[in-house]
Amino acid sequence: MQSHLLRKKKCSTYNKMWTDAQKDLDIQLWREREEFLQPEKDRMKVFKMLAASYIKYMQIFRNLETAHDKLIHQQKRTVIHQVLDGVIGRILEMKKEMVELENSEFHYIDNILEDLKLLPEDIEVPIPRYFIKEKLEVLQQREKILDQILLNAGLQTEKHVKAMTFEEAIKTIQVAERARQGRRRAAFMKQIYLEEKRERQTKLQVQMGPNLDDAATCIQKVWRGYIQRKKTEKMREEEMIFLGMSLPPHLKAMSISQMHAGQINALQGEIQERHEEVFIKDKLRETEGLNIKETLQDQIGQCFIECRHIIGKFPDYPTEEAGGSMAILSQKTPEQVAAELAAKKGDGFAEKSPKGEKRNKKGREKMKGKKPQKTGKEEKRRGWKMAPSNFLSIMEEGTVNTKVTVWQNRDEGWDFLQDHDPSGSKKETVEVEEEIRVQVDELMQRKLENLKLAVDGEKSNKQKKEGKKTKTTVRKKIPEMEEDLTPDRTIDSLYRELVEERLLIKAKTVNLSDYVGEYSYLGTTLRQVDIEPMPSLADVRQLIALYGILPLGSQTVHEKAPLVKALLLAGPAGVGKKMLVHAICTETGANLFNLSASNIVGKYPGKNGLQMMLHMVFKVAKQLQPSVVWIGDTEKIFSKAVPKAEEEMNAKRLEKILPKFLKALKAQDRVLLVGTTNRPFDANLKPFCKVYQKILIPRPDYASRFVLWKHIILQNGGAITNLLNISCLAKVSDGFTQGHIVQAVQAVLSELRLLQMTRKPLRTAEFMTSLARQDPVYKEEEETFKVWYAKTPLGKARIRALAGNKKSGKGTTKEGNKGKGKN
Repeated sequence: MQSHLLRKKKCSTYNKMWTDAQKDLDIQLWREREEFLQPEKDRMKVFKMLAASYIKYMQIFRNLETAHDKLIHQQKRTVIHQVLDGVIGRILEMKKEMVELENSEFHYIDNILEDLKLLPEDIEVPIPRYFIKEKLEVLQQREKILDQILLNAGLQTEKHVKAMTFEEAIKTIQVAERARQGRRRAAFMKQIYLEEKRERQTKLQVQMGPNLDDAATCIQKVWRGYIQRKKTEKMREEEMIFLGMSLPPHLKAMSISQMHAGQINALQGEIQERHEEVFIKDKLRETEGLNIKETLQDQIGQCFIECRHIIGKFPDYPTEEAGGSMAILSQKTPEQVAAELAAKKGDGFAEKSPKGEKRNKKGREKMKGKKPQKTGKEEKRRGWKMAPSNFLSIMEEGTVNTKVTVWQNRDEGWDFLQDHDPSGSKKETVEVEEEIRVQVDELMQRKLENLKLAVDGEKSNKQKKEGKKTKTTVRKKIPEMEEDLTPDRTIDSLYRELVEERLLIKAKTVNLSDYVGEYSYLGTTLRQVDIEPMPSLADVRQLIALYGILPLGSQTVHEKAPLVKALLLAGPAGVGKKMLVHAICTETGANLFNLSASNIVGKYPGKNGLQMMLHMVFKVAKQLQPSVVWIGDTEKIFSKAVPKAEEEMNAKRLEKILPKFLKALKAQDRVLLVGTTNRPFDANLKPFCKVYQKILIPRPDYASRFVLWKHIILQNGGAITNLLNISCLAKVSDGFTQGHIVQAVQAVLSELRLLQMTRKPLRTAEFMTSLARQDPVYKEEEETFKVWYAKTPLGKARIRALAGNKKSGKGTTKEGNKGKGKN
């Protein structure tokens, strides 16, 4: 009963969170209808409106995601899931508008956050946990298959576990049991001894009377015993942590939260199992299916008879495009149904117009399509207006959905099991009716043909057309990447081959939250004084979530949101580019394909071999989506001149076929191309930027370095004391990357140094010595990255916009829209 009450309390909390988030969403949708309908010329005001909406949507997103993860009721989770997809898509649309407005991927809204009394953590993009949880079994099965293939191919070694013989097992059990009995016997004898001793002392005290010295000694003994026990417990805990048999305190707190999360997951699993056992649609088919089928047949049959009675013959059965039996059973008289069918038949003949008319019609349509196009000047004169959204209808549908009002206004005080509720399954009933309607249409169509033949002696349209010769249609040319070169092979065999060739690799388990970095608090201030700030690691983390993880995780979002096919992670060596690639795969459960020049050298030679390789990757990636195709050192594919040492690698073989690969990707294909490079300036800029749509430059600033030092030292078992100045380390390490900091910490915190830490705390100088042995990222290299970025399409657009603002005399603005660009 106690567990039921606890579950009830948790459900009540997250139900309220869902209700509040839904109310906030209603208010936000109403504001959008009011604010975004009219064109706005003031760009500063537009950006403020967009930023405020972005922040509000992000808060709604965070609350809905938490409610979806913690609630147990499956129907509630389905409703929230639908609204979540809409909110995620709207956030991505807002982001696109902000990028087009500022000509920059990075936005600094710390002043708006300050006005709203929010922290940067409040707009951190959460990764929906259902991305992994909903397909956990599939991912685990796929991981087992991948491990088995790697093992069979000799690319992975199996950990050998020494088997124990039967006699050894019996001996181990005997030793453990005898030791247990000995401990129990010793504890029992000790208890008897202490009781006898206590009785003797009590008799003595009664005879001699109270003594102050004895009382003081007793208090001292209890206190000293308590202190010593505490010390012993602490020493034992430290020893267990050192031996790896216990978790450190900060990890133990995490394990408790993980345990609670595990309990919720188990409850959700139980509900899911019950939900699947009932399986709404199957139950509806069993209980209502036969009645629905008979009713539809009776209604359609009656309509046929009435039509023949009025017009003298049986009507033609409507096609699927016309709605099938829906067209017959709509609230119309038989005369109206017959007239409509005859009109549609006439339209069908009208459609077969001469080719010349079609051409003229197409020409007129093209001319019509050209008229609405407006120049940039006209658009600027009219002002900014929000582009049409693909997600407002999804959110509004979730808002007005009857399920929401049902769940929010009902008393669930005694619904401990959180089982399926038939009153909330109207959608499933409609879907079952549609499925049965299709079956009835096929049956009744055949019945109508038999009736016509038997009563009127008419042949069906299909039988009339059988005698006519069909025209030979010219086969359209299939694009190169869409042509199936392996029609006789299964996906399993292609998957196995790609794994054996090391083109499909196992992604490391890295979460996006492991990419530690702090928010830039000086972004707006720097832009006010015409200095373009470098992006922080938190900005990079946000963009990876928005452009990489959220679209890959949800099919609805990927199909309707602004499409991002390729990402480029450009920055100095050691900034965590590969880590971000693995994080995208971990958070979405995506397959990872490695098409780096160094990895494909000597594999699938020649033009046909290259085409076959990319076809296999494309086919498997689409079939087992989501997928990430990673190209390391991607600048080598588009390099201006190939060094002699790299001629054998033949890295440029992908240059011409890569754009075709991206062109073949459609909105429904959750496949993302990610390129990483530490020398983007070596590539030809035009084809390079044509392939990669979004360009990021991760680099640690002071705030991020401060957090990094602290995080990495604690992660490697170190302890931070007053003798260790983290701020000093963050300042000294300016120019060093995350990789340099990790290497410096690991070099200092050896096993021996960790043992000495209690007697000899860590000092700042130890890390400085280790850091000094490494080469930093020099200012010249940093400037080269800035100059290169200024030459990219987005960088050029930013510089042009700033130059235009200066000429018009607008100067700098409070919102940070004006600055110098990345020179």
